[in-house]
This record gives sequence, structure tokens and C-alpha cells, in this order.
Amino acid sequence: MQTIKLPSKPPSSPHPVLNLGFRIFFLSAGIFAILTMLKWSHITFATKFMFDPLSQITPFYWHGHEMIYGYGLALIAGFLLTAVKTWTNQPMPYGYKLLAIFLPWALARVIHLINGIQINGLTVMAGFFDLGFWLLTAFFVIKPIYQVRQKRQMGIVAKLLFLLIGQLLFYYAMANKNLELMQGSLLAGFYLIIGVVFTIGRRVMPMFIERGIAEGGDVVYRVKNSDFLDKLSLLSFFVFFICDVFLAQLSWSRCLVSVSAVLVAVANLLRLKNWHLPQIWSRPLLWSLWLSFFGMALGFLLLAIYPWGFVSHSIAMHAVSLAGVGLMTLAMMCRVSLGHTGRSVHNPPKIVGTIFGCMVLAWLSRVVIGWTMPEHYFVSLGIAQGFWVVAFLLFVVSYAKILLSPRTDGLFG
Repeated sequence: MQTIKLPSKPPSSPHPVLNLGFRIFFLSAGIFAILTMLKWSHITFATKFMFDPLSQITPFYWHGHEMIYGYGLALIAGFLLTAVKTWTNQPMPYGYKLLAIFLPWALARVIHLINGIQINGLTVMAGFFDLGFWLLTAFFVIKPIYQVRQKRQMGIVAKLLFLLIGQLLFYYAMANKNLELMQGSLLAGFYLIIGVVFTIGRRVMPMFIERGIAEGGDVVYRVKNSDFLDKLSLLSFFVFFICDVFLAQLSWSRCLVSVSAVLVAVANLLRLKNWHLPQIWSRPLLWSLWLSFFGMALGFLLLAIYPWGFVSHSIAMHAVSLAGVGLMTLAMMCRVSLGHTGRSVHNPPKIVGTIFGCMVLAWLSRVVIGWTMPEHYFVSLGIAQGFWVVAFLLFVVSYAKILLSPRTDGLFG
């Protein structure tokens, strides 16, 4: 007798926002980016960075943690919990399982927004929520990669595990008032996220450019890729990471920091030269990606000269972060949110150019004005905070309906 195999039940979730990881994390990260920057602005101008080291965290470290381990990890989770499905052809969490990953992140963010720079019992609870969130994220990302034995994803897997260690070290250092360890965990976490941005950007940017220009037809224009530049960028970034995080106190490491940072910048500027096509400048979803890589490269040139006193480490880091963690993530969210909801990436909301322009202005204010006119530090900081808030407010307003609605083609996702 022939056995008839019935079709499996199609996936479903309580709400479209829980259909795939990018939806809930992109939307929530956008809202959180507004709220945490408003909180940071309040801390900036209300306290002037005055704090009680016995019961409060250094304001800079609070801001750094929420940007790196709050906003940054939410974006990585949203992207990987979506992209790994494409990479491995394995199902990813959706519905209540996805909600279980998201809730610890959200609860930790609420606690840190309420607490601000205060350290108390709620902070310990936030630490458990943060670690639980990243353990779940890492598990559901690593599991399908392991199942299909995708060795090329080992770099991503390693960064996920190191970010977990960095998060753990931060809370341990905060509990023990160890400022040096706290700073080290934040610096390491920041560079790990930039490493993820470089990795993912290298994978998707050439494809995005080629397909973004090929409107309504086959790919006509091809961009160049170079294995040599890929390896140079990876190796020089690794050397820079080790030297700036672990060897910064050693005088001889200054040369290695400078040389490796220059090599990172040069490798990525040459990449950009290979990826440049004139048509990108009429498409905001493409020029935003190109400018984000360019801003990161300029940031690494600043990191190359900071050991010699020409620029502060903070200015150089913000040049990298506002380009890589600000503009790049906004550009990726705007594009991915269209493609993965069945919408055309050739017809984004008209406001996207303004969104990206606001982030460029935030970069110029925080980096250029902050560096060239240090006497107006708080002015440059306030302007940058304002443009950041406007950029993400416009993103949330223009993309909320897209992220909360079913796919236009009727598919699940």
C-alpha cells in the first residue's frame, strides 16, 4: 500500500512582528536608539558627568554599554536570526520562541533606562537578562550552522562567543567597581561589533550594489572583489584589536596600533574603490552603505594618529561607530526590511535619504566639530545627539508599518 505523505503544517505566529528575527529586533532597536540617546542627553547636560563611584557607574560606560551591548547586539541578533536561515536553509525561531529571545533583551533595556547610571539590585537583574538574551541568540544562530557544518561561518560564531564573554566581564567589573576591566570589556565589545559589521558588510555590499542598480532586469554592472584586500583587512584589524585592547599600556605598541589601523583604512578604501559605481549616488540604499564604509575607514585613519596625540581616542572611536554602528545599521535595516517583507528595494520610502543624511550630519558634528573645536564639545555633542534621534525617529515612523505587516507576497517571514 502506498503511503501518502501529508504536507507539513505551515508556520504561523501570533503576530507578523514575530515571523522572523529582523522584524521585532529592528523595530525595537530603532525605538531604543531614540530612548537611550534621549537618556544620554539628559545625563550629559544634567550631571555634566559628575557621579558617585560608590553607587553609580561612570556615565561614559553606561552610554557605551547601552550602545554596544544594547543597541549593537539587538541589530546583530535581528540580522543573524534572519540571515542564517538563508545561509543554512534551516528554520529559525519565530512566534513565541522568538519572543522568548527578545524579552530578556527588552527587560534589560527597560531597567537600564530607568536606572540610568545607578547601580543597585535591578542592575544585577539586568545582567541576568542580558546574558540570557545573548546565550539564547548564540544558541539559535550556532545550532543550524553546526547542523550543516558551515565552516565559513566560524568567524561569526567566534565573535558571538567573545561578545558573550565581554558582556559577562562588564557586569563582573561593574559589580567589583573595576573601571579598567569595565573599559576593556566595552572596548573589546565595540571592536567585535565593528568586526561583525566589516564581515557582514563585505558579504552583502557587493551583491546589494549589483542588484540595487539592476532595476527590473539582470545584473549588468559587476563590482570587483579582492581576496588579498579581504585578507589584509582581516589580519590588520586583528592586529589592531589586540594592540589597542590588550597592549595599549605598552609604549612600543603605539607603532603597531598606527600601522595596523592605517592598513585597515587602506584595505577598505581600496575595497570601496572596487565597489564604486556612479549609479549608486542616485540610490540612497546604496550610497548610505558606501559612505558608512568610507566613514569607518576615515575613523581608522584617526585611530592611527591618536597614539601620537593628534586626536582623542573618543573622537576616533565615534568616527568609526557613527559610521559603522550608526549609518551602516540604519542602511541595512532599511534595505533588509524591504527585501524580507516582499517589497521592492528599488522603491524605498522617500524619506530614507533624509534618514541617512541626518546620520551623516551627526557624524560631522560629533567628529569634525568635536575635533576641530574642542571648546564647543557640548555643542557638538548636543547637535550629534539631536540628529541621531531624528534619524531613528524617521526610521521608526516610516518602517513601523512595514515591520508590523505581513509580507506583501503572502509568504511567511
